[in-house]
Amino acid sequence: MTLTQQLAAGPAGAHRPLIISLFAVFVAATLAITVWAGRQTRGAEDFYAGGRRFSGFQNGLAISGDYMSAASFLGIAGAIALFGYDGFLYSIGFLVAWLVALLLVAEPLRNSGRFTMGDVLAYRMRRRPVRTAAGTSTIVVSIFYLLAQMAGAGALVTLLLGITSETGKILVVVLVGIVMILYVTIGGMKGTTWVQMVKAVLLIAGTLLITFLVALKFDFNLSALLGKAAENSGKGAAFLQPGLKYGATATSKIDFISLGLALVLGTAGLPHILIRFYTVPTAKAARKSVNWAIGIIGVFYLMTIALGFGAAALIKPEALTAANKAGNTAAPQLAEVIGGGAGSTGGAVLLAVISAVAFATILAVVAGLTLASSSSFAHDIYVNVLRKGEATEKEEIAAARWATVGIGAVAIVLGVFARGLNVAGLVALAFAVAASANLPTLLYSLFWKRFTTQGALWSIYGGLASSVLLVLFSPVVSGKETSMFPAAGFDVFPLENPGLISIPLGFLLGWLGSLLSKEEPDARKYAELEVRALTGTGAH
Repeated sequence: MTLTQQLAAGPAGAHRPLIISLFAVFVAATLAITVWAGRQTRGAEDFYAGGRRFSGFQNGLAISGDYMSAASFLGIAGAIALFGYDGFLYSIGFLVAWLVALLLVAEPLRNSGRFTMGDVLAYRMRRRPVRTAAGTSTIVVSIFYLLAQMAGAGALVTLLLGITSETGKILVVVLVGIVMILYVTIGGMKGTTWVQMVKAVLLIAGTLLITFLVALKFDFNLSALLGKAAENSGKGAAFLQPGLKYGATATSKIDFISLGLALVLGTAGLPHILIRFYTVPTAKAARKSVNWAIGIIGVFYLMTIALGFGAAALIKPEALTAANKAGNTAAPQLAEVIGGGAGSTGGAVLLAVISAVAFATILAVVAGLTLASSSSFAHDIYVNVLRKGEATEKEEIAAARWATVGIGAVAIVLGVFARGLNVAGLVALAFAVAASANLPTLLYSLFWKRFTTQGALWSIYGGLASSVLLVLFSPVVSGKETSMFPAAGFDVFPLENPGLISIPLGFLLGWLGSLLSKEEPDARKYAELEVRALTGTGAH
């Protein structure tokens, strides 16, 4: 009998109404916030950028809520619980990535664009081709990231509700998709931002509580916690040393380098993070919001030590993988154990609260991702490519809402297949795609005056195609027990993360495409963009 079956049939079943009730309250509250904010959405600027009226602290809190996703809360905790030291490397990579975003992207992007990454590229390039490319890239990256959230939501709700059938798990993914579509179509950026702020506060509070209880359990002795985790894992001292996941073979060591490169460079190219810089009134506020985000996110990632190693110390590895083979339910399982164990009221309440916070986390991030991709489709592709700038604001918002439905449907279908994969690993793939396609194009556009339209197209499409193709032919999709299609065997690319190949290729193609282009770069336009990016003169 699996853990989820035990939860359904055993002592936890007696507390099922309490668990479901607490869970429903959290979800209903966030939906109410969305409806309230949606009523204040008047035009495109409200829908895409929340009216640009959020302060640096508010936006920093919302960025934290957007960034601390299922990968952070569920995936990293699971990775640490199963792989020890190597799992914690995700926390380090996700945090260090913010330095790149702060130093290179946040302020210039806020000054240079209006709603999307395509605005920055279109300022000095041929508008229609670069907007099409930017929109395509944004949608692909967002869908990769959405996969992780859908997988996390599926694992979480099936654990919480005691669902054991595959049909039930698929229905959970569908339900999450429907709720996320409601978030965006009703609330727009205002609703999404408020939900992300509330969710960030709840997540930090919930994680602090679990961290305190784990520390109390081990008398605030970190050494005792780590020692027990190593002993309980069955791996001994190797659990606390590098190499358990990334070090057994030469391929896994190279995979680790590839993962690190993707994590550090990916954040600055993530569409749902980039659009957050447009929600503040000035570039100074954008910079301040990143400073706040780094502080909040840094505190959270330190606490993943308690989440991951606490789960490893108090729960057997086979119990972790029985609930979810990738370990995605380690945090809520730890909450139940530390609250008093299965069958106890304290365990049931803590399980419900932490699971509800995790679900709110997923919904908030999913809403941000869906908003980024639907905004890019409506603003870049529909308005500026298909309608050649002739659409009204009302038509533009309607297009964004219909795009939300379409992107949500795609995410639901793919999420069904990805529900058994570790969400931290899935997010790392999204980081790799973003760093391969978006980051080179953005940096070249902002800081290299020889950059041309052809260079932008080569960089975006080349980085996008190479990263996606390498993922398709990697062990993530086929060839392993933990793959999306375990029975298939077309894993000809040995690395699980394509960043080591696709990121340098994206930069190389942008440089080569510009050098081989017959187009003469507009020096005047570049000078205008440079002044605007660095000073804010003429910014929206």
